Amino acid sequence: MDHHWVATSWLSDVGLPQYSQTFQTHLVDGRVLNSLSRRDLERFLNIGDQFHQTSLLLAIQLLQMLSFDKEALQARRAKCEHQDRDPIVWTCHRVMKWIRDIDLKEFADNLQGKGIHGALMALDPSFDTDTMAKALGIPTNKHMLHRHLYEEMKSLAVPLSNAEQGNEVFSSSPVAVNHFAEERVSMRRTSKSPLRLRANSHSVERSLGFHGSCGSLPREARVQAVPRAKGSPMHTYKSVEITNV
Repeated sequence: MDHHWVATSWLSDVGLPQYSQTFQTHLVDGRVLNSLSRRDLERFLNIGDQFHQTSLLLAIQLLQMLSFDKEALQARRAKCEHQDRDPIVWTCHRVMKWIRDIDLKEFADNLQGKGIHGALMALDPSFDTDTMAKALGIPTNKHMLHRHLYEEMKSLAVPLSNAEQGNEVFSSSPVAVNHFAEERVSMRRTSKSPLRLRANSHSVERSLGFHGSCGSLPREARVQAVPRAKGSPMHTYKSVEITNV
């Protein structure tokens, strides 16, 4: 992966072509990409926007997962160009095409220069419907559009197998676009991913007024209080034997 391909084709696919000249000037090729950290992006490439940093780092993580095999990446992208599958390899342009296909075409062009691509959607546990809606420029008072986007993002997810459901604890957030079973298995085997699935406190459930099942436990599951012995300060123990010595 030479520096010309990285600065032109790769950055365009990531959705951040505005950094092309900087990458060209610093001769950033595949080997340099593989060693970049968030601090490097800010210190040497003058990329201070944290969202853009995350976008670039997760795009690099996708390359690492594919062993920087450009042909393998292009082959996977070709297979899903006209099908809504394998979204982790989607380019920014493919994401924009998907936005148009789900009847939000008036907002699609707003993703230009935002760094929204498939690996960001799949691997960033904080990426949810609100993040996408903000990038698209959908007004916050357009509740039906937010709900429509939420349903489409949920349908984009790959369902988990029964075995994996039993072996992993997931976020309570319904924005399942963050969890793609095939890539999780790959990352778990290679131990390359520093990103762990975690609960998202800004779940779209809250923004849309959904309510989870977080009520009290069933009566039979509650812990029964230990009867207190009248006048005894040792009421928190089930059985205590006090002997004068």
